Amino acid sequence: MSLLLYFAGLLAFVGILVAWLNVRGEAPLSTGAPTAAANPALIERGAYLARAGNCMGCHSMAGSAEFAGGRGIETPFGTVFAPNITPDPKTGIGSWSTAEFWRAMHYGRSKDGRLLYPAFPYPSYTNVTREDSDALFAYLQAVPPVERANKANDLPFPYNTQAALALWRAMFFRAGPLQPDTQKTAEWNRGRYLVDGLTHCAACHSSRNWLGATSVNAKFAGGLMPDEAWYAPSLASPNEAGLQKWPREEAIKLLKNGVSQHAAVSGPMADVVYSSTQYLTPQDLNAMVDYLASIPVRESERKQAARASSRVLDRGAKVYEQQCATCHGDRGQGVPSIYPALAGNRAVLLHAPNNLVQVIRNGGFSPSTAGNPQPFGMPPFGQVLSHEDIAAVATYVRQAWGNAAPAISTFDVHRVW
Repeated sequence: MSLLLYFAGLLAFVGILVAWLNVRGEAPLSTGAPTAAANPALIERGAYLARAGNCMGCHSMAGSAEFAGGRGIETPFGTVFAPNITPDPKTGIGSWSTAEFWRAMHYGRSKDGRLLYPAFPYPSYTNVTREDSDALFAYLQAVPPVERANKANDLPFPYNTQAALALWRAMFFRAGPLQPDTQKTAEWNRGRYLVDGLTHCAACHSSRNWLGATSVNAKFAGGLMPDEAWYAPSLASPNEAGLQKWPREEAIKLLKNGVSQHAAVSGPMADVVYSSTQYLTPQDLNAMVDYLASIPVRESERKQAARASSRVLDRGAKVYEQQCATCHGDRGQGVPSIYPALAGNRAVLLHAPNNLVQVIRNGGFSPSTAGNPQPFGMPPFGQVLSHEDIAAVATYVRQAWGNAAPAISTFDVHRVW
């Protein structure tokens, strides 16, 4: 009997703790500004903000209605399914108020008060202003409603509990707002607001601890995507994806068109450019680049790469000559703005082999944008080359023409596969 009382008391304590952490520091729910559904200007602004946040990237699936949810977000802890955010009153957010939507954006809580999983990047969205949140909500209320039931998350115990979420938030989440830096220009502050808020760049371009949280030192330091298939390179390192040493116009062109003199986007970043950044105004892109270029440089220590065996390099050279040299050149020089150079290519030299293996296996495709409507692409070689061939040619391009990155093993290819 005493043991039962002990567990009952423990459960009661956990319940009280969860309830307290649920509303810690949270202002009472208020009505805020009314949603003016008939206001075209407000809806248009909300549509722009939805593009900036790339809401469709998670809340839409190919071949399905926009914002109707259902896409699975793979994480190391299981799969979180994006919900329906159309104005359907039964399965979407048609019965929500502006205040309830703001609470989800700012505090990470649903209409019924449940804590939301940070796969919905409210640790970034908490920096969004109430005005922008209301405009975004007005736009979502204006899209066609779709009745589509939400999928239950596929998470094992204890990750499927509100108690686990409450403890995670107690350790790693603090609600905004983002305070402007009075020592910086209005343009820099606008860029910071976009990067740290709606565009949530740090959600991908940061390393995470074993509980899936980032620290101040890990912000923009690069890390594996939640599904661990791609590596989001560091925005703090000029040797990875940092813009600190780039000409301003080239950095803007990359975000606007998906390709520049220096680089081309592919993989998940191609989706971001296609669905989001190509639609941003020149002023906002310039502000984002202004902020991104100011990120303090943090270089990780690089170990001297051991030279691969002559057998591996010879095999890789043969594969390269047969499959790659026609486009990328016999010296890895590429063709500017068409086929990227591989000599000195930052994406080729990343310490994580994921992206290079993925591009060789699945092909590399830049997005079709207004500034680059017919991009050149690289065909997939996953059906042509063995794992051993992929490892060899990847190693060859990382160690030829002055490149000096570590070799890629067959095991690395298997792991990324």
